Amino acid sequence: MHIRQERRADEAAIHDLTAVAFADHPHGDGSEPMIVKRLRDAGALQLSLVAEEAGEILGHVAFSPVTISGEDLGWLGLGPVSVLPARQGKGIGSALIRAGLEHLEQAGAAGVVLLGEPAYYARFGFAARAGLVLPGVPAVYFMARALRGDIPQGEVAYHPAFG
Repeated sequence: MHIRQERRADEAAIHDLTAVAFADHPHGDGSEPMIVKRLRDAGALQLSLVAEEAGEILGHVAFSPVTISGEDLGWLGLGPVSVLPARQGKGIGSALIRAGLEHLEQAGAAGVVLLGEPAYYARFGFAARAGLVLPGVPAVYFMARALRGDIPQGEVAYHPAFG
């Protein structure tokens, strides 16, 4: 398996992969493929990585800018993360997340936030942080990881592509 940045020719495969990955997901609502497309169309897909094997895209992860209390502090949101259902649980999602965090750290990003399952994302250093909130969601599912500096406090807003 090889992890690389997405290419223009990958867009349809990423769309299809994201749709099938979230089709039966308990927290998916069917909007995930369009979120990725809207981020890309808006130029807000800051980092988009794919995992491929023998020319087939097996997984995808997206990172896009977030604001904290209305300010751009160099933080990004992780998600969606998509893996082909037949290949889930084999470390593809983990490899994509680790590669993305490493890339962002080298690029000087301040940190990453996400909405997800604490038991899964804790392995990457994510945790709920008092004072950093995403309105309307239970605090335990909104997590952050600093890549440099301290974790800010405030209200996080994702790009409008998330709807």
